[in-house]
Amino acid sequence: MKNNASQDTGMEPETQMNLAYAVAGLTLLGMVWFITQRAKSNRSAMLASNAPKVAGDDELDGGARNPQQFDEPDEDALEEMAKLLGEDEGSADEA
Repeated sequence: MKNNASQDTGMEPETQMNLAYAVAGLTLLGMVWFITQRAKSNRSAMLASNAPKVAGDDELDGGARNPQQFDEPDEDALEEMAKLLGEDEGSADEA
């Protein structure tokens, strides 16, 4: 009698297996759907970010970290500008 009492508390083994397979199958389908949706959204985001740029449509990020440093040129910059403009002492002697 003890065996009959312990077996009567649950479902039959075949029903439990069928239910477990159904839950596993639904879980598998849900995971496949989720993965395909993520793949589609990742692919579309990648295509959008790597699309060819049209002149004027893209905005460039960045800039100088400290733009005030360019307000007053230092001595090296002034000498280089003088060389580029031909205003240095060496070019005056040659002319």
